[in-house]
Amino acid sequence: MSHHHHASSQQRIGWVFWLNAGFTLIEFLGGWLTNSTVIMADAIHDLGDSFSIGMAWMLGRISDKPETNTFTYGYRRFSMLGALLNGFILIVGSIWILVEAISRLNNPQMPVVEGMFWFAVLGIAVNGFAAFKLSGGKTLNEKVLNWHLLEDVLGWVAILLVAIVLMFVDWPILDPILSIIFTLFIAFNVVKNLKESARLFLQGTPDKILLNSVRQQLCALPGVNSIHHLHLWSLDGEHYVLTAHLVVAKGVTIEGQLKLKQSVALVLGEYSLAHTTIEFELSGEDCRDESPNVSSNL
Repeated sequence: MSHHHHASSQQRIGWVFWLNAGFTLIEFLGGWLTNSTVIMADAIHDLGDSFSIGMAWMLGRISDKPETNTFTYGYRRFSMLGALLNGFILIVGSIWILVEAISRLNNPQMPVVEGMFWFAVLGIAVNGFAAFKLSGGKTLNEKVLNWHLLEDVLGWVAILLVAIVLMFVDWPILDPILSIIFTLFIAFNVVKNLKESARLFLQGTPDKILLNSVRQQLCALPGVNSIHHLHLWSLDGEHYVLTAHLVVAKGVTIEGQLKLKQSVALVLGEYSLAHTTIEFELSGEDCRDESPNVSSNL
């Protein structure tokens, strides 16, 4: 099931890449035909989006490789690397759009309004459909890419609104103003996703509620005196890894340990964990992973 879900994710990203790259070429033609600087600017931005989506597609395909002696957990974290790189690219693109829009405030130009209108309709349809294709994705990579596409949708909405208004009034300054508004909105949300991607990439706890729940349930098991070295991290924002040391009574039998192992399996089976490693330690036994700077009972 996990492999099928990952394959579907890569199919969605690949499909969106070709759609976005093809539409970018149409945008360059449209910007030239309508003499619209905003459409040409959006085409350049979409060119960067195509690069980002293509890179994410490539990294996602790499992440599907099985584990090796070099990467014992496999290549899933390459997908998270793609999410980080895409976030940075989108932030740089947003800054570039803001600089261009602010510069146009001093010298707004009237484009071919009818051409703007119809290209905006086409842009909303194409990018909206692409965003819909990725909306069901659960990986951070797909979520960040979805913000790329939503930025494009909002950009074309802004162009459409400007085109409609400019059909009736001579206010070309509306173009850069609306561009600034939607770019700031998108940048704010991308920063949040980028912070989450960076935190998980640095192996921060992906879900504190889940971690505390696991801790409480494991500590409540009969025969468990304490728990330490409980670690939870994520490979790609979707596949979680958990490790823990359980301290058990010194006189516990082999049968007792097997029964406790079954109880642990039932507890962890309630959670969506890709990899789990549980070690038993006898009460009073020295932990080989202990150091003077680590508490013996977290």
